[in-house]
Amino acid sequence: MQENMMNFAMMLTANRDDAQDLTQDTTLKVLDNQEKFVDNVNFKGWVLTVMRNIFINNYHKIVRTQTIVDQNVDLYNLDVTTDSGFNSPDSSYQIQEISKAIEGLNHDLKMPFSMYVSGYKYSEIAEKLHLPLGTVKSRIFFARQELQKTLKDYR
Repeated sequence: MQENMMNFAMMLTANRDDAQDLTQDTTLKVLDNQEKFVDNVNFKGWVLTVMRNIFINNYHKIVRTQTIVDQNVDLYNLDVTTDSGFNSPDSSYQIQEISKAIEGLNHDLKMPFSMYVSGYKYSEIAEKLHLPLGTVKSRIFFARQELQKTLKDYR
């Protein structure tokens, strides 16, 4: 079983030291939770599922610790005019109207939409705002609909 675990860990991590750490963590977790194993269930599959979950959780933990959020940045007011590529006063006015429309969104719609426009992925938004993924997707969808109604003259 140890060999199967090590092979799977190598496939996940692509690094021998990390694979050994993952195998050790999995062994400890399995031993700590052996009462949760149900008879007549594939033991190897159960252990490898535990390993995969540990790997995924560790990956998310690393991503979270490496993500730096600048608390001074206003996520609602996007500074689009500086790098927009628009030079005419009309274009600048339109961008101001768009920013104003985004600012006018309900807070529940504005936050996920602003993060999405800033480049965050749906899953990252869900994690940061502690919301289900489906809720994030629907709020962004509803924000788009509301903005389309508000900005119908700019299409």
